[in-house]
Amino acid sequence: MQTIAIVSQKGGTGKTTLALNLAVASERAGRPTVIIDLDPQASAKAWSKSRDGESPVVISTHASQLEEVLAAAKENGAALSIIDTAPHSERDALAAARMADLILIPCRPAILDLRAMVSTKELADLARTPALAVINAAPPRGHLADEAADAIRGYGLEVASVVIAHRAAFVHSLTVGQTVIEYERDGKAAEEVNALFKAACQHANMTAEKSKRRKA
Repeated sequence: MQTIAIVSQKGGTGKTTLALNLAVASERAGRPTVIIDLDPQASAKAWSKSRDGESPVVISTHASQLEEVLAAAKENGAALSIIDTAPHSERDALAAARMADLILIPCRPAILDLRAMVSTKELADLARTPALAVINAAPPRGHLADEAADAIRGYGLEVASVVIAHRAAFVHSLTVGQTVIEYERDGKAAEEVNALFKAACQHANMTAEKSKRRKA
């Protein structure tokens, strides 16, 4: 099992939305996935209760129990775990980062988000875990995403080539307990999420698709 931690020391960057959408992309690719919700607000857990169906599994827990929860997920057949962390909680975020194979750092193309990248980059360096910044909720048109990517590279972070645009499908899908892949399978938002999932797989050294054959 491999683990992706979604980390940002700033609130409102879209960590939970990214975690949920990537988890469903992983499930659709044949990789049983568990979302581990470390945020006290438990937004991911609330979303799971509004869904039809049982996957992906969402577990709300504390950072002190993270190692045990990850071990249980692996034992129960999870191929990927995605850790959704809380903002402004350096200790918990660091615990998640240290347990991960890859850190994804979502960042909106806005000055306050870009300034917050400094502390998140320091946390990733402290964890000694590979990190990839993701431009999130960017305007579908214009140069803001490119400008933000240049600024982030200036902090010494690699930036994903896939930009997640600000699209209504993200809001509407979560409202009905879905993700964009389920809500609007052939839409632009679903296309971006699938592309980001493949990029994350490459950085975490795992294949985007896994055989769906199960042992008898």
